[in-house]
Amino acid sequence: MKKQRPLTIYILIAMVLGILVGYACHETFPDQKITTDIAAHISIATDVFLRLIKMIISLLVFSTLTIGIAHMGDGKAAGRIGAKAMSWFIIASLVSLTLGMLLSNFLQLGSHLGLPLPASDASTGLKTAAFTLKDFVAHMVPKSPIEAMANNEILQVLVFAIFFGSALGAMGDAGRKLTAVIDQLAQVMLRITGSIMKLAPLAVFAAMASVVTTNGLAILGTFAKFMGGFYLGLFCLWALLVGGGFVFIGRRVFTLIGLIREPFLLAFSTASSEAAYPKLLDALDKFGVQRKISSFVLPMGYSFNLDGSMMYCTFAVLFISQAYGIDLSIGTQITMLLLLMLTSKGMAGVPRASLVVIAATLNQFHIPEAGLLLLMGIDQFLDMGRSATNAVGNAVATAVVAKWEGALHDPEVASDVNVATAQMRA
Repeated sequence: MKKQRPLTIYILIAMVLGILVGYACHETFPDQKITTDIAAHISIATDVFLRLIKMIISLLVFSTLTIGIAHMGDGKAAGRIGAKAMSWFIIASLVSLTLGMLLSNFLQLGSHLGLPLPASDASTGLKTAAFTLKDFVAHMVPKSPIEAMANNEILQVLVFAIFFGSALGAMGDAGRKLTAVIDQLAQVMLRITGSIMKLAPLAVFAAMASVVTTNGLAILGTFAKFMGGFYLGLFCLWALLVGGGFVFIGRRVFTLIGLIREPFLLAFSTASSEAAYPKLLDALDKFGVQRKISSFVLPMGYSFNLDGSMMYCTFAVLFISQAYGIDLSIGTQITMLLLLMLTSKGMAGVPRASLVVIAATLNQFHIPEAGLLLLMGIDQFLDMGRSATNAVGNAVATAVVAKWEGALHDPEVASDVNVATAQMRA
């Protein structure tokens, strides 16, 4: 039987082809209006792919998370796992923010830019007034689970699924039939996911071609210093995340990194963490993480463990303050770090969330919000890195929590468990 090539190969080929086609279009059509129009048409494939992901993500999270909690049997287990997951998320958040602060101060990426600065009163068009901790806490609880799913409010879906799964688990045998129905729903959503993922290379090609057609490669040279510093920070953060995983799960962390290469590339090339979610769930299954753990911790991570996005917030705020010659004391920077630690937890489900958080932070510390206009042109390239980093951080976090819970099988055992589970569901 002919061996099927892994999706990773096709995604890499699509990325390279997308860059080449985008560069050709940008050079062939120097008129900005024409390239924007071409990019808009090219990006249709990416838009459709991401809409397909959004079509399934709420039901996938609800069904897998509900089943995971129901199989735990009681609320104590869910509370214990949630507490362990949040402990890891808080530590990872502090590490990413602190690393971003240290590197930004050392590299001084905003100093001596040699670029005209936007007027300090220029508008960014970002709505930051409602982005407060009070509004975030109130927003966590859905007014209606149907509305939450319709709007793809993953954090609200997560909250409802925790209540629903806990109640279902407490019912015992009386809830077995409903549990089986939701389990079948999860299998259907995973089957649909498999079909959608076949379109991933086309979506990746369109995403890369669209970005390069609009901006060209010259913009990367203009902001090479900032982008180089930020990606250096991401590499350091990846090393720390893998190192933290090594402490708890040993050399198997490198196996995990190999298994998540597809979701990593998918998140990177589409600049969307959501696009990687189904593949991350599949990779964690193969790694040996029990589904009751991965289906609980992974959605939590998507709301509370955005390591790459948080590092970007620190880099961007300090870059802008340096560009405008505003000196922030260490005490002020630590205060800013703690503020970002809280407000960044509201990023889930907010359009252009990182930029909104940054704008709100700039306003809080009297730094010109207009400085964000410097970064908006390259935000797509930066978003690619932070989305991929979010995927790595959540995969490692889920594996570590599974290890703490004794729910991480050896590869041989994991294979047997997956087969047995599939037979039971059949």
